[in-house]
Amino acid sequence: MKTPTQTRYYTPQEYLELEEQSEDKHEYRDGEIVPMAGGTTNHNKIALNFCRQFPLSIGDIDYEVYLGEVKLWIPKYRQYTYPDVMVIEGEPIYEGTGTTTVINPTLIVEVLSNSTRNYDQGDKFDFYRSLPQFREYLLICPDEDRVKQFSKTSENQWLLTEYRNPEDEIQLRAIAFQISLREIYRRVNVRETSKN
Repeated sequence: MKTPTQTRYYTPQEYLELEEQSEDKHEYRDGEIVPMAGGTTNHNKIALNFCRQFPLSIGDIDYEVYLGEVKLWIPKYRQYTYPDVMVIEGEPIYEGTGTTTVINPTLIVEVLSNSTRNYDQGDKFDFYRSLPQFREYLLICPDEDRVKQFSKTSENQWLLTEYRNPEDEIQLRAIAFQISLREIYRRVNVRETSKN
């Protein structure tokens, strides 16, 4: 009879020390360290396309844009994660003494994959919503022209808008910015993505 394998739990500090030495990225989920799946070239193109279009200043407001390498700490749920894209209004607020982990995104963009699709739309969105500055969430499908936009309208209320036409313009509510699906999917072959 096989005995069940016992899960090893780590402190946030142990995770940070291991992550600093690791060649691969991992998420931290309340004691568990979870390897992150590798992204496809199309996944990367979609995230880059969004970042290329996003201005660093809009009117009198400055923004910081981070692409996949900066950690996000979610204190209420003890989670460290690497969103595909984070936009911060004004200055980043760092967790700890370094500059590798932030806690105050206004907008998060996730490019979905088969392995993360349900998590990104479910539990992860729950975790993100616990962050006070977080007000907008874009979920981008890499295998079809489809984007889901969740916008915070008031405390505990989020509005869902879906886009499926390449000519559709996504108008952000938290930031005075719009982008078309055509710009998001520029040079992305969705048929190629659907094979992965």
